[in-house]
Amino acid sequence: MGISEMKPNIFRIATKELSQDGFFTWLLQWGAPENEKHNSGLFNSAQSFIKLLLSKQNIENVEVNRVVAGRQWEKIDIWAEINNEYLIIIEDKTFTGEHSNQLEKYKKTATDWCEKNNYKLVCIYLKTGVESKSALDKITNKGFQIIDRKELITFFSKNVVSNDIYNEFVENLNLLESSINSFESLPLSKWHWYSWQGFYQFLDSNLKVSDWQYVANPSGGFLGLWWHFLSWKDYYVYLQIEQGNLCFKIGEVYENHSSVRNEWFSILLKHIKTEKMSEIEKPSRFGSGTYMTVGVVSRKNWLGADDSMLDKEQVIRNLKKYEDFLSNCIKQ
Repeated sequence: MGISEMKPNIFRIATKELSQDGFFTWLLQWGAPENEKHNSGLFNSAQSFIKLLLSKQNIENVEVNRVVAGRQWEKIDIWAEINNEYLIIIEDKTFTGEHSNQLEKYKKTATDWCEKNNYKLVCIYLKTGVESKSALDKITNKGFQIIDRKELITFFSKNVVSNDIYNEFVENLNLLESSINSFESLPLSKWHWYSWQGFYQFLDSNLKVSDWQYVANPSGGFLGLWWHFLSWKDYYVYLQIEQGNLCFKIGEVYENHSSVRNEWFSILLKHIKTEKMSEIEKPSRFGSGTYMTVGVVSRKNWLGADDSMLDKEQVIRNLKKYEDFLSNCIKQ
């Protein structure tokens, strides 16, 4: 069903993180006991949501009898005071990630406030989009507990409410989940931005991925995933998927770009011939930047033909084959 055929949904129109901030702040406020008389379903869901947040810090069996919640206190997306005892701060993200050490700053601000007011602090990183395991591990190491899209979907499936705003948010969240999982149900040529994110999340669970994220460039950028970093001389050589091509990369190179690149390419070329890996081709043009591509496998040769569906097991076998090839180049 195309978007034009769907009934209007405010969260498909108001797509910015501020709209999501507003929804979760609104939901938290419904958890105040005085709001039960207005809509008992929303009240019960909000109470359950507050208890879910508290449980992330191993705080259980709390009777929630006071809730004050708001937005943008000291630039913190969402905050909530619970029972004059707990302060919950939420960094709310859709598809962006953390930046500028913001989590450390927010946690320090909240910690100082809690020490002055004798509160216990709960730090939550709420993510409805997709982010790499590497990025999420860094979030956890900064003392924030993660609630992701899948956990939210499970929560909402158990907390059904008769309210249009609530249900439109849930509907949009489920639509996003379907879009991200579309890499499993669409032919490769029909994959879109969300399909690739879902596919990278799958690879993140099946390979030792270093990271994946958006890579900006003059051509409009792409979703890149990189892994299998190996040392060669004073550089790293590694594999990178560029939302299509699989590339053999070298970096960081700060001087003598051409000679370094050419020497590494000659090693690759020798092994391509020895191991009969002719699908690894020379790039259409060599670059001379900090990170350079020295070999390319086209999408059809590692992922599949345009009209084909993803064969997960075969793709993992293909990628591990290229890992082994790169390792063999280093050994000699």
